[in-house]
Amino acid sequence: MRSYDLFIDGRATAGSGWTYVIRAAAFLDDPATAFDLKRGLELGLRSPEEAGKDLVGRCALSSDEQVAAALRAAARAKPLMAAVPLEVRRQVGDDFHRSVGEHAEEFVDLLVAEGHPRRLAEWETSGVLRGTGPETLDWQFGQLRQEEERDGRLLVLARKPDGVVCVNPPQNAAGSNSGLGIMALLGGNSLVVKAPRATPMSVMFLYQEILAPILDRHGLPGGAINLVSGDSRRILRQWLNSELTDDLMFFGDSATGLKLGQDWVAKGKKAILELSGNDGVVVWHDADLDAAADALSECFHGSSQICMVPKYAVAHPAIAEELIERVVDRARSIRPGYPDDPEVLLSPVLKQDLFFDFLAEARQGGAEVRCGGRRLDVHGRPADGGLFLEPAVLRVQGLARARELRCVAEETFFPMLPIVVPEAGADHDLLDDVIAFVDTNRYGLRNSLWTGDDAVTTAFTERVGNGGLLRVNDSHIAFAPVLATHGGTGRTGGPYGELHYPILRTTHLQGISIRNSPR
Repeated sequence: MRSYDLFIDGRATAGSGWTYVIRAAAFLDDPATAFDLKRGLELGLRSPEEAGKDLVGRCALSSDEQVAAALRAAARAKPLMAAVPLEVRRQVGDDFHRSVGEHAEEFVDLLVAEGHPRRLAEWETSGVLRGTGPETLDWQFGQLRQEEERDGRLLVLARKPDGVVCVNPPQNAAGSNSGLGIMALLGGNSLVVKAPRATPMSVMFLYQEILAPILDRHGLPGGAINLVSGDSRRILRQWLNSELTDDLMFFGDSATGLKLGQDWVAKGKKAILELSGNDGVVVWHDADLDAAADALSECFHGSSQICMVPKYAVAHPAIAEELIERVVDRARSIRPGYPDDPEVLLSPVLKQDLFFDFLAEARQGGAEVRCGGRRLDVHGRPADGGLFLEPAVLRVQGLARARELRCVAEETFFPMLPIVVPEAGADHDLLDDVIAFVDTNRYGLRNSLWTGDDAVTTAFTERVGNGGLLRVNDSHIAFAPVLATHGGTGRTGGPYGELHYPILRTTHLQGISIRNSPR
């Protein structure tokens, strides 16, 4: 059994209690028994030895005083971290990237134990590796300091660290998303990271077993990273009200995150928000339909409980039916199962009631349900109490009608893909309408286009301002060198949202002018 204490000021620190993590497969086999086991362990009524193979591990819970101690340690490390040379920070980044690669299988296994389908866990791990790869770090570190000589002066543009950065990763993808905090560390900041109570193991593994030894080797201060775990609202409130905090990196739903952002700004602090997504994919009449259908089927990864998967599509009317048929074929082949099965993509769905509300509203609004929409058990059989949902593909006629349906206008955190078919018209007018539709999305994480026409690509990429990332003729969820993996506009990233480079978002630009010889 893995057991993680808190990590404060460079040392393992006993907590005020334990949260126990039960293997996700045990919940699928017998939810009641798994919940009883978890509760019994946390109340001290059961011993870890009784749990057997179903127990993944445990993580210490933090008291208010321990959270305060973590903040004090980070504050003490703040000036020390700011003084760490860029070349040392870069070496830390390279070593971290190398170590994640060496421990990738172990990290994936932990994500699977926490409930991520193996293929999804491998994709998440590839994102951590891509986001810390040499080409990406080259570009990012190149932004931190630029110098030039002009008029007898050395002119410097330098990004200086904000200070103490608090990181609150999401429960549904805690381990991989917590990795963004490491890029804030490379910006010269000190960190306090909260591991979610439900899925703390991958966060603790990434920071305590991979990152901490690297920091020790390079002589970074003990308070550079601090790890706590506990009630989110309580810890977030403590972070907000502390005089020691500078930035918050928050992952969560838009309503909660935008309100938190207001609260932090009111305190004169910075909030970096990674919130809900509602990604669109446009498929033009000359697109490779098989490749586009493959990309659209990425909607169902993790039962769509990932922000950066496609949430809706707009299909050119000339190819809409052909595309829908292809997507339906792929959706029908996607099945539930145990997370360690490499063929499984679906996860249990938390918001099942909302799924059926959205489905009913879509039908009432004229949408056609082409497949899916039933509860399923882990074996893929229809079941009234099933934890899984059958992937649903909807056809929605007309852009105006689509904008009125929540399944198109709002984030869907369940396996439902509405394919919007605009009314037929001249291609140039249709393209204008589709671009306007995508660009007026209230959310803005990623948007994709499939086309064989360079002019359509140019129009889309130059005129769509929505989103942190635009992808053309490629997997919607793939990662690319240099380009950040996260970040968006609107209700996804708040008023300051953009493509999210934590090393830039948690630092601030300072100009420096040094005259070569005093007057």
